[in-house]
Amino acid sequence: MNNVRGLTVMLLLGGVGVAMLTAGAVMTVRGMRGKEEIRDELIRQKITFPEKGLSAERSRYAGRRVENGTHARVFSEMIGDNVRKATGGRSYSEISADLHAAGGEDSALATLRQTAFMGETLRASLMSAYQAWQVTSLAIGLGAVLMGTGAAFVAVGTVLFSVQ
Repeated sequence: MNNVRGLTVMLLLGGVGVAMLTAGAVMTVRGMRGKEEIRDELIRQKITFPEKGLSAERSRYAGRRVENGTHARVFSEMIGDNVRKATGGRSYSEISADLHAAGGEDSALATLRQTAFMGETLRASLMSAYQAWQVTSLAIGLGAVLMGTGAAFVAVGTVLFSVQ
């Protein structure tokens, strides 16, 4: 390889490597900060699993606070189960249609609709926290991959330069 071409390749590989290292570091830091923000918000909500009445697979969460994406998903599933039990498996929209068909005068249906609305809203909110947690995990993982790839590019560029 001639000197100019070798220098060009080294600078190109090094430049791409540094850019990837930088982007990877930014992604990793943003992902970690995102997790902190989600955790802080979940802790501020003071959501706690009940001590009793949990299914066998959820019993390990008894009395624990919801503090991360996994906890949010599990609590969301618990809310979904409770709402389905309370509504006989009917959704908010189905109950609303029944209430509308009854002329809006059925207080039991109105209360049930409110229960479904609140439960489904809480469930969706917690699922959003879980999904955001998953996205932050992806950002951290991709950031690490970018940093590793960037480091490899810099190393190859350095080796090519030293071979000249």
